[in-house]
Amino acid sequence: MVKLAYTFLTPLEQQILIEVAGVVPGRTSGLEEFSVIQWFGRHGATLLLSLFLHSGWLHLAGNLAYLWVFGVKVEQKLGALFMVSVFVLGGALAHIVVALRVPDLGTPIIGSSGAVSAVVGTYLGLFPASRIGLFLPLGVYLQFARVPALLVIGSWFTLQLVYSAFGPISGAVAWWTHLAGFMLGLMFALLARAIAQFRF
Repeated sequence: MVKLAYTFLTPLEQQILIEVAGVVPGRTSGLEEFSVIQWFGRHGATLLLSLFLHSGWLHLAGNLAYLWVFGVKVEQKLGALFMVSVFVLGGALAHIVVALRVPDLGTPIIGSSGAVSAVVGTYLGLFPASRIGLFLPLGVYLQFARVPALLVIGSWFTLQLVYSAFGPISGAVAWWTHLAGFMLGLMFALLARAIAQFRF
């Protein structure tokens, strides 16, 4: 819905919305100096609002695909409330990590890549031995195979590490957002497993 409304805005209105709702590391890096009022004001609000704003349909479609593949199992395992918490907290904290990592950046960060990466990390932490169904290209044919989740997600994570170190500087924010979200997701999964063991 947010993306659909965004497309009906003029280019100027779109840019204004990104400037207002996006997380700007240059304005967010001094987190320890923020007052409680600031956290519940614009600076804190952007950490949430930015997760639901995408400038491109392809970016949104990719995030939704990952969210569907990995998020459904996480929600079935731990419930909708935990799933929403992982998404929102993971995404917001991933943006904070980027703000600390690239404190001089003045470009707004938008999108839910960090939040979705947190869901992926949570999935791996909860289901490390699971398998994911994929269509693999074999010449002119597509062969369906069930591949270990550790291999699929591990390959994805390795690519993020490589890109963050050697990729184009224009993508630095995206790579760090993915890495931060993923690691936070793993922590959420470990916490959930520890709580489950404590209860039973």
